[in-house]
Amino acid sequence: MTYFILFLFKIFYVEDKAGNTPVRDKEKSKQKFLNAVGKLLRTKGFSALKVNDIAAVAGLDKKLIYKYFGGRDQLVDQYLVSIDFWSNVKQDDAQPAITDGGREFTKQMVLQQYDYVASNKEFQKILLWGLSEKRKSLQNLADEREVVGEVLLKNITDPFFKDKAENFRASMAIIISGAYYLNMYSGASNSTFCGIDPAKEQGEKAIKKAIVNLVDMLYEDGKKQNG
Repeated sequence: MTYFILFLFKIFYVEDKAGNTPVRDKEKSKQKFLNAVGKLLRTKGFSALKVNDIAAVAGLDKKLIYKYFGGRDQLVDQYLVSIDFWSNVKQDDAQPAITDGGREFTKQMVLQQYDYVASNKEFQKILLWGLSEKRKSLQNLADEREVVGEVLLKNITDPFFKDKAENFRASMAIIISGAYYLNMYSGASNSTFCGIDPAKEQGEKAIKKAIVNLVDMLYEDGKKQNG
């Protein structure tokens, strides 16, 4: 019995010569690596996402990155999926009971995106990263956002705007990208934009009010066409 207990102890609690960690600690270790990626990205930028640096911040052996994720790129990919806003928007959520052509839903969705980017410095860095480097994982992330976005547009707004659906899509591209940029701008600079400071409460309220007004204008225009 003693030998059997020792055998189990070695399997589940003791690291082996290959650098394996206890089975019950695997998920905890994986989360430490993901947290380390986030911390480095937030404090030093994407150029600091190197195997040795990630392992040092996580306080773990760098070999575990390859063991648990397959490599640094796969670790970064998993991190990107976990933090991206659109990855958390399920397709099941894209078809609620809507009677206004998605007017209120659209306003709520854009404002949620604005708040998410404003409060998430890591995601701001990811957006900047996507602008400065062609990387498969970042492209995959953008493609995933497009797939989810297409579900929302096709099922909710296109049927309402009909022949003007493309104009609505183009307008939303400007509104959403503007919301993204204003947050990245305020995160990297203390300057105002058109005299508005997005980092201050008054500026944030003014921008959100403008977003709501712009969406309302698009829907009023759509109603005229449908009427």
